[in-house]
This record gives sequence, C-alpha cells and structure tokens, in this order.
Amino acid sequence: MSDGEKPDWRAANRARWDEAVGVHLAPGGYDLSDLRAGQGRLNWIEEDELGDVRGLRVLHLQCHFGRDTLTLAQRGAEVVGLDFSSAAIAAARALADDLGLGGRARFVEADLYDAPAAVAEPAAFDRVFVTWGAINWLPDIAEWARIVAHFLKPGGFLYLAEQHPAAFVFDDTAALPSGLPGYFVPYFSTEPLTFDNPRDYANPDATLLHATEHGWIHPLGSILSSLIDAGLALEYFKEHPSVTWRMFDCLVEDGRGGYRWPDKPWLPLAFSLKARKYSSKA
Repeated sequence: MSDGEKPDWRAANRARWDEAVGVHLAPGGYDLSDLRAGQGRLNWIEEDELGDVRGLRVLHLQCHFGRDTLTLAQRGAEVVGLDFSSAAIAAARALADDLGLGGRARFVEADLYDAPAAVAEPAAFDRVFVTWGAINWLPDIAEWARIVAHFLKPGGFLYLAEQHPAAFVFDDTAALPSGLPGYFVPYFSTEPLTFDNPRDYANPDATLLHATEHGWIHPLGSILSSLIDAGLALEYFKEHPSVTWRMFDCLVEDGRGGYRWPDKPWLPLAFSLKARKYSSKA
C-alpha cells in the first residue's frame, strides 16, 4: 500500500469507530452494569487465561472506549489504554472518572503505529493486552509485533485473543442455501479488504452511517512469525470453537457468553496466545 492510500483507509475506519462509540454506549450497545458495580468482567476466554494483574502495568492497545481497560484497573492493574478514535478516548476518560479509576487508568489518543512516541514508555509494561477485532484493522502486522515488543519489560508478555483468520474468509453476504456463510476472500489475500457494512457487531438494530471499512487478513503464520521476529517467545497458542460476538448469523450461543457453529465445530472461530519477551534488546 502506498503512502498516498493510507489516509483514505485510516480516515474511513476512524469515522466508523467514532460513530460506533455512541452506538456502543447507548441502550442496546455494551452492558456496563457489572463494570459500574465494580465487578467488570472480561470475556470467558480472557477470564480463563489472562491471570492475576494486581500490581502490574498493562498496556491495552486499540482499547476502544476502555471497558476492558477499566476492568483491568478494577482488578488492581495500572493501565494505559490507546486508541485512534477521539470519541473513544473521550468516552474512556469520562468513564474512568465516573468510576473513580482515573488514578489507575490513563488513556492516550494515537494511531497504533504512533504508539511508541505517544506513550513514550519503552520496556515499561508487564503485559500488553490486545483482544477482539483489533489486528484486522492494521496493514502491517510485523510493525505491530515490533511495537508490542517495544513496550514489554523483559519477562513481560503479550496476551492476544482474536477472531480466527480462517473464519475471516467467509461472510454472510455470500450465504449458502444451508444458511452457513459463504466464501468471501482468499486466506492468503494481501490486499486491503474494502466493503460497505452498515451493521454494528454490538447492536444489530443499529445502522451506521459511516459504513465503509477497510481491513486485512493476517494468516496465523504471519502473526506468529512476526512475534518471533520481534523477539518474543510463544508460550501457548490455542484455537477456540466459539467467538465472543455473533460473527455469522447462523451462530448460536455457547452458554458462556460467546457464539459457536450450530451443529459441528466446522472450523475455529477464535484463537488466543501468550508470547513472552525474554531479551531486553527488542
């Protein structure tokens, strides 16, 4: 992708996410009742895997309006959340103040690729936390991995939970007669995916005016190799038969707050991994 094309995809994606903040904070969007009661919950996959964060410094990249960031702060972490949406960061700061968490949570408005300058704390974090619909918005996965490594202390680790790229090749707009999603794009596609999607993942009744979105498929090999090349050591990699939102219309509830295939686990819908930084050189 040429430098001349970058402002187009970034501006379109930012406009979409700026609009989504209002949808997600309105009735029918995110349920913040547990967070407001001081008992914020992550999705079940993170709850099972992330571990205790008390006393740790956590950097949450692409934090949206900070629900998960503030959940980690409630559990005793000192957190920094970063997002490129001015609306999201404004909402996150307001929510932190409402919850009395301003002393534990700081929010930074910046593009992901500008994070080293915007946060300016190299090798300062025990955890980097990235989850759900984050890396598919980024064109350069290798640079993302280098940024993750840049922020981790030696001994610290990245926790990543994401939609599975194998599932990302299908879409409901090409639905099969069976009701399953049909073929959408090649798994090894290197071109940006540009399409109009007025639907919101959190509130199916909402219609977004900024419908154009741009994304990228990053095969698992590219993700893992980029982390290794950045100086991180993979400690585990897991594939999951369910995902945390209704990625396809045919998915059914899995009993834990997620969604799975209606009959058989045809292919993984999500993955998670832990990658640790052992060297101080990255």
